[in-house]
Amino acid sequence: MFETKSLDELAARLGAAIANSPAKDVEKNVKAMLGAGLARLDLVPRAEFDLQAQVLLKTREKLDALERRLAEIEARFPPPDGTA
Repeated sequence: MFETKSLDELAARLGAAIANSPAKDVEKNVKAMLGAGLARLDLVPRAEFDLQAQVLLKTREKLDALERRLAEIEARFPPPDGTA
C-alpha cells in the first residue's frame, strides 16, 4: 500500500497549492462579504432573545394581574358622576 509519509507529503503539497490558488482568495472574499453583511443585520444572540422573551412574558403576566385588580377596584367604587 501507500506509505504514510508519502500521503502526508501529498496532502501538504495539495494544501499549499490550494492556499496559493485563486480559490483561497475567493473563499476569503466570500467570508469577508458574509461577515460584513451579517454585521449590518443587527442580530442578537439566541440566549439574549430567549431572555427578553421571558422578561416580556413576565411583564404581560403582571399587566394582566394589574388590569384585573383595577377592574375589581373600579367595580367596588364606581365614579361619583356616573361616567366610566
